[in-house]
Amino acid sequence: MTIQTNHPTLASLEYLPYLDPEGEINNTFQGQVGVYAIFDQNQQLQFIGYSRDIYLSLKQHLIRQPDRCYWFKVQTIARPSRTILEEIRENWIAENGSIPVGNSSALETWTQPINVKNMMLDREKEDYEKAAGDELSQIKVLKKIARRVEAEILSILAQRGLKEQLRFNPKLKETGLLDLK
Repeated sequence: MTIQTNHPTLASLEYLPYLDPEGEINNTFQGQVGVYAIFDQNQQLQFIGYSRDIYLSLKQHLIRQPDRCYWFKVQTIARPSRTILEEIRENWIAENGSIPVGNSSALETWTQPINVKNMMLDREKEDYEKAAGDELSQIKVLKKIARRVEAEILSILAQRGLKEQLRFNPKLKETGLLDLK
């Protein structure tokens, strides 16, 4: 792949806070196409992605990884081009010197809905197993687990100062998945 130098380096971009002083998710890049890098509280690179709507992607990452989304850097592009987006992302990864954990071993936890089946408590596992063969009962158990995990995520974010209302997709909860609507 040819590396173009007309795109800014990751190091040259400023850190932007995930949450603004009013407790809202930074919505500066709503509806904008570009590449973004997400950093933890200590400004350690966690994930590099690209999106057609940077704001929506940042929101999704925040609920999936609430302890790892504190700062971000972004480069928007005027005309959507997957080739350019991938090129910028690859250049930033190369500049970092290693692949961020969110782009390697933890990719699924950054890019896919939260699977609450992996987060069942012992008593929830028992309830789910007792409901085997009764689809409606299993759905009820999954929804209950999803609501518990959702409350935990929202509690973590509230402690960080989030005031913005986040709405999770209620239909996904029935399948044991959590994602924003």
